[in-house]
Amino acid sequence: MAIVGMNHFTILTDNMEATRDFYCKLLDLEVGKRPNFSFPGWWLYKDGVAILHVVGGRDRRDLRAGTLDHMAFTATGLMPTLKVLEEHDIEYDLRRLDAPEGGVDLWQLFFMDPNNAKVELDFAGGEPGPAKFRDVGTAAATSQFMANNQ
Repeated sequence: MAIVGMNHFTILTDNMEATRDFYCKLLDLEVGKRPNFSFPGWWLYKDGVAILHVVGGRDRRDLRAGTLDHMAFTATGLMPTLKVLEEHDIEYDLRRLDAPEGGVDLWQLFFMDPNNAKVELDFAGGEPGPAKFRDVGTAAATSQFMANNQ
């Protein structure tokens, strides 16, 4: 047996509509086909692939973090994405990860979804970043730009 790729992440929620709107309106995923399970939910797609499953009908007390720290997606359009997050008053942490020794050159954008799940979007390092972004060191992931801390 060998793993050949990541299939999907699952989000548990007590507010299906807010979760759908967050991922579809802000992050451009689309609701698509889903088997007729005995519990409410959606499968969210990008380019015809179901990458995020939403499972509803949960009590807020059951929504707690486990050992999974965050989910990461490859993305494009850093500056428009920052604008959308700011328009929706979503706090974020932007980091510049430039680690040639590891073959990594990218922007990492972290923020929380409505269920308090941490989302990471990774953008190519060649994309332009915010004018007020300050590099605070040469080590990987040391540069940060916090929303509302400009």
